[in-house]
Amino acid sequence: MAEENDEEGVFAAQRITIGVCVMEKKVKCGYELFSGPMEQILQRLQAFGEFEVVHFGDKVILEEPIESWPVCDCLIAFHSSGYPLEKAEAYAALRKPFLVNELEPQHLLHDRRKVYEHLEKFGIHVPRYALVNREVPYQHLDYFIEEEDFVEVHGMRFWKPFVEKPIDGDNHSIMIYYPSSAGGGMKELFRKVGNRSSEFHPEVRRVRREGSYIYEEFMPTGGTDVKVYTVGPEYAHAEARKSPVVDGVVMRNTDGKEVRYPVLLTPAEKEMAREVCIAFRQAVCGFDLLRCEGRSYVCDVNGWSFVKNSHKYYDDAACVLRKMFFDAKAPHLSSAIPPTLPWKVNEPVQPSEGLTRQGSGIVGTFGQSEELRCVIAVIRHGDRTPKQKVKLKVTEEKLLNLMLKYNGGRPRAETKLKSAVQLQDLLDATRMLVPRTRPDRESDSEAEVEHAEKLRQVKAVLEEGGHFSGIYRKVQLKPLKWIKVAKSNGEGAEERPVEALMVLKYGGVLTHAGRKQAEELGRYFRNNMYPGEGTGLLRLHSTYRHDLKIYSSDEGRVQMSAAAFAKGLLDLEGQLTPILVSLVSKDSSMLDGLDNASIEMEEAKARLNEIITSSSKTIHNNESPEFSWMVDGAGLPPNASELLPKLVSLIKKVTEQVRLLATDEDEKLAEKSLYDVIPPYDQAKALGKTNIDVDRIAAGLPCGSEGFLLMYARWKKLERDLYNERKERFDITQIPDVYDSCKYDLLHNAHLNLEGLDELFKVAQTLADGVIPNEYGINPKQKLKIGSEIARRLLGKILIDLRNTREEAISVAELKSNQDHDSSSVKTVKEDTDTKLKLLNKNDEIRKSNTLNDISMDQDDDDDKETKYRLDPKYANVKTPERHVRTRLYFTSESHIHSLMNVLRYCNLDESLLDEESLVCYNALERLYRTKELDYMSYIVLRMFENTEVALEDPKRFRIELTFSRGADLSPLEKNDSEAAWLHQEHTLPIMGPERLQEILSYLTLEKMEMMIRPFAMPAEDFPPPATPAGFSGYFSKSVLERLVNLWPFHKHANSNGK
Repeated sequence: MAEENDEEGVFAAQRITIGVCVMEKKVKCGYELFSGPMEQILQRLQAFGEFEVVHFGDKVILEEPIESWPVCDCLIAFHSSGYPLEKAEAYAALRKPFLVNELEPQHLLHDRRKVYEHLEKFGIHVPRYALVNREVPYQHLDYFIEEEDFVEVHGMRFWKPFVEKPIDGDNHSIMIYYPSSAGGGMKELFRKVGNRSSEFHPEVRRVRREGSYIYEEFMPTGGTDVKVYTVGPEYAHAEARKSPVVDGVVMRNTDGKEVRYPVLLTPAEKEMAREVCIAFRQAVCGFDLLRCEGRSYVCDVNGWSFVKNSHKYYDDAACVLRKMFFDAKAPHLSSAIPPTLPWKVNEPVQPSEGLTRQGSGIVGTFGQSEELRCVIAVIRHGDRTPKQKVKLKVTEEKLLNLMLKYNGGRPRAETKLKSAVQLQDLLDATRMLVPRTRPDRESDSEAEVEHAEKLRQVKAVLEEGGHFSGIYRKVQLKPLKWIKVAKSNGEGAEERPVEALMVLKYGGVLTHAGRKQAEELGRYFRNNMYPGEGTGLLRLHSTYRHDLKIYSSDEGRVQMSAAAFAKGLLDLEGQLTPILVSLVSKDSSMLDGLDNASIEMEEAKARLNEIITSSSKTIHNNESPEFSWMVDGAGLPPNASELLPKLVSLIKKVTEQVRLLATDEDEKLAEKSLYDVIPPYDQAKALGKTNIDVDRIAAGLPCGSEGFLLMYARWKKLERDLYNERKERFDITQIPDVYDSCKYDLLHNAHLNLEGLDELFKVAQTLADGVIPNEYGINPKQKLKIGSEIARRLLGKILIDLRNTREEAISVAELKSNQDHDSSSVKTVKEDTDTKLKLLNKNDEIRKSNTLNDISMDQDDDDDKETKYRLDPKYANVKTPERHVRTRLYFTSESHIHSLMNVLRYCNLDESLLDEESLVCYNALERLYRTKELDYMSYIVLRMFENTEVALEDPKRFRIELTFSRGADLSPLEKNDSEAAWLHQEHTLPIMGPERLQEILSYLTLEKMEMMIRPFAMPAEDFPPPATPAGFSGYFSKSVLERLVNLWPFHKHANSNGK
């Protein structure tokens, strides 16, 4: 018995004392429970039986002298609110315990300037930034300049969106300012309050001036943040969470905890974690990582931080700290991990972290052996207002001076006015030129009256809604005539413009219905395009295994459609502007413009005009066409030439009714001078609005912000442009615009009860159904030529997407096959979670072998300039850890949808492919011929599946499924559709479901798809080469197997041992 007591005494004497010198709010003392993570880790350390934990407590820390503090071997001490850091430093100097986190560097963490300087000193990447230091609030600084869309600090310019951070590290009020082109406004990020972590302020445009701030470049991270937690320089745990930048709503699980997912760091990121740990001498340290454009940046260092709700992390952290304590205070004792960790026997089962909004999770709904690998969708924007254009020649000095002001004073240079400041200048000038009463004097010529009308229209457009947005309104001023005038200093002469062409483009704005349509389609994709009944996609995305990229053209309606779609797809909340900036990439060269096919389209329109006006329905290319769609002008009504005069007559009837409404409105405006002072308008709310303006409709006004004057200008222009009475000539290119205006007013302004509008719509629709498809080619061969020229870049990008998906899937399959036959020693490292913390051991072999897990999971293709991130599947509650889906969404306009569809259905007409069958089956070709319009939110989807039971080299390993939707292709006059009738009250038309472009049992291989599309696509080598930054993407420019050879030192080490 005595011997046993002696042994216990000896063992107790050998125990290492751990002092916990932190505020009680961080750790509760005595018999009370500790805070979660600290409790979990300390309990595990004590379970080894090798440590004694001593809690100092607030009374000791705050009131007693350091000489009275408990003596310990190792000290856990970190700063929090009210903590006497200097006192703790004095204690450490007196007793000299081993410090887990050194105390002196903790002062740095309270000043963001010093944090960034320290990171840079150690060569750790930070976002591009600049400092604004004020000694007193609102101090004027010569080196700081603020303009509408940028700030400039010491000559360094930061364009919006940019980030503004207080220099005080304890002040978490961080602002993001958005550009006027995206709607403007500011989003404030803050520490979580309830379910919110940010708030959007649409009215705030100017930055703060009451203190000192860091300004830094906004880094688009795809809507997800990464938080990294180190425990010593050799261990880092990383978690993903939804970024507060996106919608500010905190995603919580059923226990009310914020949902986060473990992710694997790349080798370069692990090195960054090690450097942060060493640079700040904080063994336990949390920091924020931004992954952007193939590179990682550290944007904040928090100091002492533990992961919440991760049992795997608690195991790892306890074992790492144990080894750390032994190395410091008992290096003679073995720090080897016991075969079974002492707390494993009674360890509680780790709770599930299922999303509240999620159902059954990911399930294989596409067959046992088939996995969805890629979803590519090309989508037209949602419902919009009619596009408008006003052209007028101006000679007024105020307008000419304005042009010179914004073109740098160059008399022959044109200028574009898009910003709010520029448009306000133009509005001020126009107001002074437009009389309050109508210029009805008989002495005015017709040209003068028309000029005054157009100026009034410009003024009304600029005043519309009381706000400006570069997305929606653009003005071009182009000099036409010049004179020589003497210079002001009398030295010689200079040119001065005396006449310019003003072109105002406006309209084409995404309506409340368009936003609703796009968001609803996003939800439909979430629930129907991916396995898991909608919940699977959310988990894939949150865990970085959903590789999502959203592209948009430069048009505002397209960008906002993309943002609203993303909102529905990813179940986001809040305004569209932050979503747009965070998730949508503009690519105008791929998704904008018709320049490449302008000549061919003009030829098609000329031929179309000839067919319609000559009353010769069609002219066959051959004597007996096999299919109805093979003739010139297929789809045109046989009586098109007879319908044109009827169209003109009906337009005049509608225009006259709107003119009377506009006259009444104009008289009221002239009396009340309503536009003398324009109230501020909440533009960002308008951008996010999804409901009709009930008050305006109840007052008998047009829907949206269009007044009767602009509505009249819209119809009057169509009347003038469709038929030139003096020349007695029809312009058939105006037919789509007439149809556009009819449909818009039937849907949004039905309450105005314009007589004859429904009849006008029927005639316009009959003509437009024939004209619109034929504008992109008068016959299939011309359609193919025009389509390939317009969509060439987009087709090339789609082939790159499919190729990258295939290469990645094959690499993963090969790697998985190799691992299945690998040595048992490697399997042990990969599978034995009980000994997971061998990765912390400084033994080279063990640590390097873990690099394999990173490399195999972190795959990047530089060809696409995009980086993919992977989840650590063991701890993510994902049923199919090998599932990884690439999604590419391309938002564009009608021209690209028609062009892509024409290439898909007619590609076999190319001389090199004449022996091949079309990608589109006969039944689908017939349906497409009868489908006259690819309406708002129409889309084409390519889904790629991998059959994992087929050999890698077998063409049937990968198949392509093609579907399309006609979009919101339902007549606003439809009365028999109950859903449509209900939606009509909300000014919204339903989106048609997808239709197959192949027979049900057909099998389109990826190989066949590539062969048929390649002749019309931009070659991969013609795409601009991506810049390979010095970040982690530099590792990933080759195939997975090549990377394994180059980056897996354990493999080389094993070989050397074999020798």
